Amino acid sequence: MSEPGGWPCKLAPEVDALLGEAWLPGEVFGAIIAATVQINMTRGMVPGSTASTKWPQQRRIPLGRDGSLGVAEYVIVADADPPHCVLTRVQVY
Repeated sequence: MSEPGGWPCKLAPEVDALLGEAWLPGEVFGAIIAATVQINMTRGMVPGSTASTKWPQQRRIPLGRDGSLGVAEYVIVADADPPHCVLTRVQVY
């Protein structure tokens, strides 16, 4: 999924498998999908995201209102052809 000017947000195999789990509540599923759209549309520079000091391409964003559902971690791969982001991990609370 890619918007004009955006970068595709790909899912790591672990995140893809998580989205297929029957126990995953709908609001968490929706929050993960919303996060991928936000990551895509902002080329990974989601407002409110936090970056690792050692590896600024690695970023985290809260899921749900104020992070009440968990945290998503992603990596900006700006030097790839084509540039993209990868949602690498989701921690559900």
